Amino acid sequence: MIPSVNTSGSDTRGLLHYLYETGKYEDHTDPHLVASFDGMSPDPGRDPKATLTDLQQLLDQPVMALAKHARPAKHVWHTSVRADPGDRILSDEEWAGIARRIVAATGIDPGEGQPGCRWAAVRHADDHIHIVATLVTEDGHRPDDFRSGARAQTEARLIEKELGLHQVAPGDGTAAQRPTSAERHKAERQGRERTAREELRETVRRAVTGATSDVEFFDRLAAAGLLIRKRAAPSGDLLGYKVALPDDLNKDGDPVFYPGARLAPDLSLPRIRERWSGDTQGDPAPQQEDAVRTGPGTPAAARRRTASAVWQAVLVVEHGDDAVAAAHIAAAGEVLDALATTSAVHTRRELRNAATAFERASRSHVRAVRGHDRALRQAARDLIHCGPALGRGEDGASTAMAIDMLFFLITAAAHWHARKGHAQQAEAAARAAEHLRTAYQPAAAQPLGVLHQRGRRLSRPVLQRQTVLLREALPGLAEQVLAEPGWYALAATIAEAEAAGHDPAVLLSDAVERRELGTADSVSDVLVWRLRRTADLPADASALPEKGTAGGRPAPRRAATRPSARRRSGEETPGKSR
Repeated sequence: MIPSVNTSGSDTRGLLHYLYETGKYEDHTDPHLVASFDGMSPDPGRDPKATLTDLQQLLDQPVMALAKHARPAKHVWHTSVRADPGDRILSDEEWAGIARRIVAATGIDPGEGQPGCRWAAVRHADDHIHIVATLVTEDGHRPDDFRSGARAQTEARLIEKELGLHQVAPGDGTAAQRPTSAERHKAERQGRERTAREELRETVRRAVTGATSDVEFFDRLAAAGLLIRKRAAPSGDLLGYKVALPDDLNKDGDPVFYPGARLAPDLSLPRIRERWSGDTQGDPAPQQEDAVRTGPGTPAAARRRTASAVWQAVLVVEHGDDAVAAAHIAAAGEVLDALATTSAVHTRRELRNAATAFERASRSHVRAVRGHDRALRQAARDLIHCGPALGRGEDGASTAMAIDMLFFLITAAAHWHARKGHAQQAEAAARAAEHLRTAYQPAAAQPLGVLHQRGRRLSRPVLQRQTVLLREALPGLAEQVLAEPGWYALAATIAEAEAAGHDPAVLLSDAVERRELGTADSVSDVLVWRLRRTADLPADASALPEKGTAGGRPAPRRAATRPSARRRSGEETPGKSR
């Protein structure tokens, strides 16, 4: 149950007109009062003699009783209280009780002999009510409604438990502001799928991704077609900014601007600058060389570098200091945005959904210490600057590799938030992981299909030798891997690694030690991407000649390098892997 409080209204009748309007909005059916401050307020929905003006004048009476100069400019308090889509349909009596509890908890009408404000609760749909109040008490004072939004949320959690409704994870004040009812209905009138606030938040978030300066950030906003207003100090120093959609206008025909901080807490200019100020600290982020046949500036190379940076970040989130882990989690959001922006159509939708869901998980009360996340931010920047990837070949296969690694990072972030008691963030990260799981399937189908066919054509002695190797390296999981359809893709990958001069036992040992595999949906898939990344094998094997089909075994020319200082120490992270 979600209360959404707005305290900036000035037109009581205009709001009532919207609540009782049935001609424009599909969900406005049978609008009527379910409760009011006195239980006897006129109901324009059910009483043919009552008018909107009657109800407005009754609610506004304490306001109008004040001298004109003493009346508050913004005197209308409004909240919608919406049930979860999976909840049962509540009766009018139940909604009336909810309304009374909300106005009492928020200080609008505290009861127990204390003077309260006049209010009315209108129901015009099965799943929610609106409460309208005027912010002057019966004795002419301002109500004690400080932090009424947070107080409404707290009361809603209690109501959910008592009525057996879906229990929303408690917030911590770091969430982005939700669109108001007026913004949602304006979007419906304009034929938009999302409100202007939501579109602007996503556009600004993408503009920040991998940016390194004010100039680059504002250039990206302008390129995205946003209107920009900058706020400067008398000295000329830039202090803040506002953005607007060119076609989102108010009643006077002027663009509706939103400050960055009103879009999301971490989109204010000072918070944005913290990201690139960290980029200049210490040594530059390490750049990894690609041994595969992809140029350093190609989308595929950027994805491979992303996979490596993401894999190292998993260890930091699982074992690092909280402030450093928080920075990596925030930077993971930038990587998701960059990957979604530059990926092919068949994965783009789910990747965007993952990025949108993870936005809530990127902030908490653990303040991120920037600078340690430079490798991830550089990966996001590389993805943007290397441009769109094709959905096939090395581009498509390296996208699957990056998604696979990102799944583990986002899952690690979900566990981290859960350990900290960040319920909303943990839930958001878990949703993002599910979108990544869905995006992975079409991305991986073609490259794993090629490897599967190659594995099926390996000679019997080669397969037998690899079976023994697998049982030695993964004694607890070998039989599960051998029974998976992905075993043949893994066998082909091991054969390629051998042909390239790697010791497959070392590769498998390293892949297993780096993270637990017991709960993976497909252990073989996970191992394929870990081995191909570590051994610098092309993500897409279709362009390579087949090797390793004979019974002989090439002598290893070099051993894979094992990470030492950052290797896991046997500690496992609970939860479900992909």
